[in-house]
Amino acid sequence: MTSQPTLTEAEDGPEKPGEPGSGLQAGLKNRHLSMIAIGGVIGAGLFVGSSSGIATAGPGILLSYALVGTLVVLVMRMLGEMSAANPTSGSFSAHADRALGPWAGFSIGWLYWFFWVVVLAVEATAGAKILEGWIPAVPQWGWALIVMVVLTATNLASVGSYGEFEFWFAGIKVVAIAAFIVVGGLAVFGLLPGVDSEQAGLANLTEHGGFLPGGAGAILTGVLLVVFSFMGSEIPTLAAGESEDPQRAVTKATNSIIWRIAVFYLGSIFVVVALLPWDSQSITDKGSYVAALDSLGIANAGQIMNFIVLTSVLSCLNSGLYTASRMAFSLGQRGDAPGAFARTTARGVPRTAILVSVVFGFVAVFFNYEFPDSVFLFLVNSSGAVALFVWLVICFSQLRMRKIIQAEAPEKLVVRMWLFPYLTWAAAAVIVFVLGYMLTDTEHNGRTTVLLSLLVAALVLVVAFVKQKATARKAGEREALAAED
Repeated sequence: MTSQPTLTEAEDGPEKPGEPGSGLQAGLKNRHLSMIAIGGVIGAGLFVGSSSGIATAGPGILLSYALVGTLVVLVMRMLGEMSAANPTSGSFSAHADRALGPWAGFSIGWLYWFFWVVVLAVEATAGAKILEGWIPAVPQWGWALIVMVVLTATNLASVGSYGEFEFWFAGIKVVAIAAFIVVGGLAVFGLLPGVDSEQAGLANLTEHGGFLPGGAGAILTGVLLVVFSFMGSEIPTLAAGESEDPQRAVTKATNSIIWRIAVFYLGSIFVVVALLPWDSQSITDKGSYVAALDSLGIANAGQIMNFIVLTSVLSCLNSGLYTASRMAFSLGQRGDAPGAFARTTARGVPRTAILVSVVFGFVAVFFNYEFPDSVFLFLVNSSGAVALFVWLVICFSQLRMRKIIQAEAPEKLVVRMWLFPYLTWAAAAVIVFVLGYMLTDTEHNGRTTVLLSLLVAALVLVVAFVKQKATARKAGEREALAAED
């Protein structure tokens, strides 16, 4: 494992077009980064996973989303501080490598890569189910194959191709959810004709058992159900290294995270629980957003939502493959993965890193079809808590990196964590608390997820320490041979 470069030298900054292996290139335009940042917080989990949270916590799910959203804002502020000072495709893994040690960068980098290759299988299967419903002549596995191949080809073409696809995918999501909030908001306040005023209204927030029908404890349970739908907010910091102005891109993405979460998560969930009673059977049967659209009398609400969910799935697949490959690229550059991972084409595409990531994604898809209740269930559960591990590592990395940046290049502190170090420690404590609370959750599989994720993390840590010792031993041998000469 190699040490990190100083802050005055970008680890893998954009290169000008050149020969294969010249490095990543600045192929992402500012509009790409802006839409990646906005769309990154709108995952398919928001559309398909919110119904279980509403059923558990009632209108109080708004507090669950607000708590997790606040945590994400704090974590992104820390990550933004480090990434604005040193934009790199390795993002938090590269920062952890320097701040905490090679073992930390190695471990969190590989865990994050593992998380995203499993996500590829989950999202490919979800998208295939929707497409099969529209065109049943093609089997579900066929659609999964088609989707994966198309998006792999997109990522292999150039980083600009990824950015362009993601720009339109994210754009559709943003327009759809913004329209939902506007139309639903008008209905809630009685300004939309043809809506049953007795069903829609702010009274739904307090009637039917009150704002917290399940008690205050349901807020924490709701946190467990919604926390993983926020994964992906860190993607702009990985993509910034291939943008025209990395520092500006990171700063803009960091500063806009508050309104993005407030509008897209809290705004849309507020509309759902105000349009319908939280205990409405339609929310459970159809899903929260489809049920809300149905209540407005919008024809073909289910198919409209399927299209939006499919767009979100394709966006997640596109970003997942990009993110996994760039993390593998960074690991290769630091000597934590095979050197081939760090080689790029003349277009600045890390082809080997992309192909290896998609191959493991295909393997996971195979397990999903052949062994859904054993091997694939293990993969999903064992990667489930990685988001929290990543956030925790970001907290501890920032505590150390602030001192390094101040000592080496204080002018690079263009983004600063608020109330440092108190809010950093507070965020770390909340993450540890959530992990601990998950261990008590047997109803929603929280305990299994944490234990299996900890098992995989422990195995990766063992490999990291073994590799670190081997690297140190080889370095010692080289020094001894040099001394003899």
